[in-house]
Amino acid sequence: MHSKRNPTLNRYFIYLGYNGKNYCGWQTQPNGDTVQQELETALSTVLRQTIAITGAGRTDAGVHARLMVAHFDSEEALADLPFLSEKLNRLLPKDIAIYRIVPVKENAHARFDATSRTYKYYITTRKDPFNNDFVSKLCGELNFDLMNQACASLFDYTDFTSFSKLHTDVKTNNCKIMRAEWKKEGDVWIFTIQADRFLRNMVRAIVGTLLEVGRGKLTIEGFRRIIEQKDRCKAGMSAPGQGLFLDDITYPAEIFNI
Repeated sequence: MHSKRNPTLNRYFIYLGYNGKNYCGWQTQPNGDTVQQELETALSTVLRQTIAITGAGRTDAGVHARLMVAHFDSEEALADLPFLSEKLNRLLPKDIAIYRIVPVKENAHARFDATSRTYKYYITTRKDPFNNDFVSKLCGELNFDLMNQACASLFDYTDFTSFSKLHTDVKTNNCKIMRAEWKKEGDVWIFTIQADRFLRNMVRAIVGTLLEVGRGKLTIEGFRRIIEQKDRCKAGMSAPGQGLFLDDITYPAEIFNI
């Protein structure tokens, strides 16, 4: 259920991207700089009121976002949204960028109203001094045909407890995966996965387990058994954070005030 709120407030979605290298993730925490904290501080400064934001999800330390969406409420209707975006971009660090701010219905929710989320994970076996922060470098050959066969088996399941961080506060570990595949672009292999929702650490755990398939240490049948066992300890290690990007989030058109 969506949280109760003052009906006189005006709600907005803010679209942004960030390089997660220097942050302890999205969500505000007592020790360490986070993207949410930077954004709330900037919004509160520019709008001269205390602003709290709610993100569509939360990325871990070092993980990037080509597109993150969050919502916030303002006591007054905001007139010039492009100018507000520009003012925020001047104030925010260079590794956080505001793309646009749009008005939404008063009960629209950046997290709960999202219909799909897409992540991409980038790996390479070639050393490149210019993409160390955005691609995970691996040694040795990988069988991407087998990895894609394992990807296809993800569509047969909805409970992904085996790929979830332990002791999370979610009510269900069920997700509907709509897309999962590896494709090569130049020297980089890109894993794209789209689902209605994701569990904590889910994408990195899936990638880490798929890499075991690619190295020949895990069969397709073994990959399926890991999912069926619903035990995080059975799956592979989580892939490093720097190769992961939150790439897209979709919403139903009816929540926007456009």
